[in-house]
Amino acid sequence: MSINARFFVLKHDREPNQQVPAHFDLAARSAAKLYRAGQRVFIYVNSVEDAHAVDEYLWQFDAESFVPHNLQGEGPKGGAPVEIGQMPPVGRRTTLINLATHIPDFVRRFEQVYDFVPVESHAKQAARERFKQLRAIGANISTKEIDN
Repeated sequence: MSINARFFVLKHDREPNQQVPAHFDLAARSAAKLYRAGQRVFIYVNSVEDAHAVDEYLWQFDAESFVPHNLQGEGPKGGAPVEIGQMPPVGRRTTLINLATHIPDFVRRFEQVYDFVPVESHAKQAARERFKQLRAIGANISTKEIDN
């Protein structure tokens, strides 16, 4: 099974009224869209602080766009449709949304990977490394530029 990876290339950092970086906002919106399409999603993060930031941000979505989610180790057995964490997820999940600076060693468990190329130069360099890693394992990679 090959992995389909999509890199979102951001042209701007955060908007002044956003509490999270632009790629966290896009990750949360992507998770909501995937959830509504019936997919189980895992959001991989670097730290507990990042996990809490994404968790809090998902709670702020309006009632019509509520996304059932939990931090790893919390929530129902098997996790909510969207799980946030740093360890391999329990149960089957089709999509990985990567907010970490590296690709997890369990990436082959997923059919689809979403990754982000933020504006900052150090973050761009880390994204290039992730791109190379995914290409090395034979992922089908596409990119999409995000203007807003």
